Amino acid sequence: MQSAASASDRRRSGARLWASPRSRGLAALALVVALAPLGLVNDYLYDIAILVGLNAIVCVGLNLLIGYAGQISLGHAGFFGLGAYGSALLCAHYGVPPLAALALATAAVSLLAFAVGRPILRLKGHYLAMATLGMGVIVSIVLANEDRVTGGPDGMPVPPLTVFGHALQGEQAWYWLVGACLIVVVWLALNLIDSPAGRALRALHGSEVAAEVVGIDSARRKLEVFVLSAVFAALAGGLTAFYSGFVTPAKASFLHSVELVTMVVFGGMASTFGAVVGAAVLTILPQALTVVKEYEMVVLGAVMMATMIFFPRGAVPTIEAWLRRRRP
Repeated sequence: MQSAASASDRRRSGARLWASPRSRGLAALALVVALAPLGLVNDYLYDIAILVGLNAIVCVGLNLLIGYAGQISLGHAGFFGLGAYGSALLCAHYGVPPLAALALATAAVSLLAFAVGRPILRLKGHYLAMATLGMGVIVSIVLANEDRVTGGPDGMPVPPLTVFGHALQGEQAWYWLVGACLIVVVWLALNLIDSPAGRALRALHGSEVAAEVVGIDSARRKLEVFVLSAVFAALAGGLTAFYSGFVTPAKASFLHSVELVTMVVFGGMASTFGAVVGAAVLTILPQALTVVKEYEMVVLGAVMMATMIFFPRGAVPTIEAWLRRRRP
């Protein structure tokens, strides 16, 4: 009887788990990734889908930092660029296998984020924004000026990514790799959000003083999420370098950092799936607006302004709230 009762409890627990919005959202994301190739009729569309996935990986991590922990960062493209250049340099100059180079570069970026995050995360508001901006600018300048190592403004070639001795070639193969990485990253983010650490991050966003009163180590939690978001950015940067076969300092530019933050805000802060949607829309939209040629940036700016006016919380949270109001 006890075993039957425990089995019934496990079934009810599993049913509740899959009934949660986050589980349904993850299943929907996996379904979209699985079915999207039906509409990708050429390599150009596959290329856009891959760029969407790579940007979404960065935005999911950045959303944990900005949306949940309430810590602004205007230098995350620096971690993206370091992941790209670290992977490229280890392969091209030291003969490290690509997968090992990607792992080592990501680990090195995590250590750098840990060292940098300890002092700058003591700052708040616009002081923190300026500090992260300065960090990103330093990385961009170093990558552009150390031409003997990085190739300077012209960039450097990157060897192909090899998996078990076979080079990963073709847009379709890269699509499935990036899609799998995106699903894993979203799953990790959702699990973090539902954990005690995630609840601590939301408490920090509400009030650091109140969070510390109930025993939350705010400095430790902020540093942990800062390092995790840097790891996601470095991973995406390394994959981007191997996919494109070339890397330039533009990957670490301030403009790229602003683009990443804009994707998070557009999709909806404190919404993991909003970060994915924001990355998708703002990656696809500039490609679609090429038909208007010189007015491309004007139209893009107008679309973003309208979104912020009519969807102040971001696209996904606003749509979710509207659907809840209409539900009987």
